[in-house]
Amino acid sequence: MRWLFLLLLVLNGVYYVWSQQEAPLKAKEVAPLSLYKGSQQGIHLLSESRQGKRPPERGEECLYVGGLSTQEQLEALRQRLLSLDVAAKSVIGRLGDATGLWLQIAPQSQRLLDQALLGTLSRDFKDLKHKIMLCEGIATGE
Repeated sequence: MRWLFLLLLVLNGVYYVWSQQEAPLKAKEVAPLSLYKGSQQGIHLLSESRQGKRPPERGEECLYVGGLSTQEQLEALRQRLLSLDVAAKSVIGRLGDATGLWLQIAPQSQRLLDQALLGTLSRDFKDLKHKIMLCEGIATGE
């Protein structure tokens, strides 16, 4: 057993000396970023990269609730929102990449739906989701 320990100790020493003999790796030289960028300097946010478009104003954003699978669930949600004095319109077609049926909340009613009320509604209606998206390009039921 002693011989095995001494053999492992010697092999460990040989491995240490061998690893010290290897040449250190040289750092690769990288060209400065200014050579690649050219006339574009600085960092731009994704929202700023929309060339020529102005950023959306607050009135152009709409709140959508839904993601429900049946028309009956959507109508029950609409009636529940009407009882809370929240005006909502049905959305026809797909809402971006979201699946299911959705309601568009009227801009004057958006202030009535806070996170607590949305949480209560999501407990009552399984799989209820909410999104804030641009209003333009979405076909409503009216």
